[in-house]
Amino acid sequence: MTWRGIVYRVYERRLERRLDPARVPKHVGVILDGNRRWARAAGGTTEQGHQAGAEKIHELIRWCRETDVEVLTLWLLSTDNLDRPEPELNPLLAIIEEAVAAVAADGAARVHHVGNLDLLPLQTRQVLKEAEESTHDVVTGPGSGAVLVNVAVAYGGRQEIADAVRSMLGDAADQGRTLADVAETVEVEDIAEHLYTRGQPDPDLVIRTSGEQRLSGFMLWQSAHSEYYFCEVFWPAFRRVDFLRALRDYAARHRRFGG
Repeated sequence: MTWRGIVYRVYERRLERRLDPARVPKHVGVILDGNRRWARAAGGTTEQGHQAGAEKIHELIRWCRETDVEVLTLWLLSTDNLDRPEPELNPLLAIIEEAVAAVAADGAARVHHVGNLDLLPLQTRQVLKEAEESTHDVVTGPGSGAVLVNVAVAYGGRQEIADAVRSMLGDAADQGRTLADVAETVEVEDIAEHLYTRGQPDPDLVIRTSGEQRLSGFMLWQSAHSEYYFCEVFWPAFRRVDFLRALRDYAARHRRFGG
C-alpha cells in the first residue's frame, strides 16, 4: 500500500470512529451525477462511465449497511433522460437493468421502484418488477443488516406529484366522491399517501455528486426538510471517505424542519 493509501485509510477510520450512531441519517437520497464527465476525463466512452457508476452502487449499499443507514434512494434515470438519443439511452437502460438485478440477487437489500413504469420499455419494466418481487420478504430496519433501496428509474419530482394527485382522485372517484368534495377536504397527508415512497420516512440527507448544486427535481415533495450535501467528485470516483464526510457534515447540523 502506498503512503497516500495509508493516510487515506487512517483518515477514513478516524471519520468512522467519530460518527455518532444516534445522528446517522436513516434515509439517504443520492443523485448519481457525473458518469459521462468521469468517462471523458478518463478517455473512455459514455457507456463505460455509466457502467463504472453502476458498479459503484454495490459499494454504496455496503457503506449504508456498515453505518446503519436504513433507506437509500438512488436516482438512476430521470424522465428527462428518456429523451436522450437511442444509441445512448438503450445501453444505459441495459446497464440499469443489470445493476438492479444484481442488487436484488445480492440478498442484502429490498428493492423498490420509484418512478413511472409506463414510460419505460417492457424489458426494463419486467426487470424492475422482478427485483421488487424477489426481494419482497427481505427484512430491513434496525439490526436487520439489510437496506431498503429505492431505485428511481423514469423518475421526475413533478411527475411523481402529478401521479400522486391522479391516484388520489382515482381512489376518490372509486369511493363515489365528487371533485368538489375532494377539493374541500384534501390535506397534505392525502397526497403523501399516494407518492411512490408512501409509508417510508422522508430523506434526511440528499447527496449530489459532480459539483452541481441543484436538485433537478429529485424528490421535490419528500425533501422539503432534507439536508443537502454537494460533493465535487464524479459519481464513479465517489469513495467511502466521501460518504463518511457527508454523514459527518449531516451530524454536525442542527435540523430546524422549516423553523
